[in-house]
Amino acid sequence: MSLLSKFFGREENSGKVAKDRIMLVLMQDRADISSEMMENMKRDIIAVIKNYIEIDEARIELDLEREDTSVALVANIPVVTVRRSRRRK
Repeated sequence: MSLLSKFFGREENSGKVAKDRIMLVLMQDRADISSEMMENMKRDIIAVIKNYIEIDEARIELDLEREDTSVALVANIPVVTVRRSRRRK
């Protein structure tokens, strides 16, 4: 499913969704990125971003998208509020 179709809410048939999922698995395999590594990256990205903005962690989407011969990491991170000063640990 492309980013634009997610944004505009187009419905896709189950065959297309299944094909997209298989493509994601293949891209992860070709990029040598395991699902465990994807989850670790997601956790690390969330930890850094939370220092600057409040986010809705339950709705975060992190995917690999392929275009021609390149692969891109695409993150959809819903922002709740922007912190005015960096949170200190």
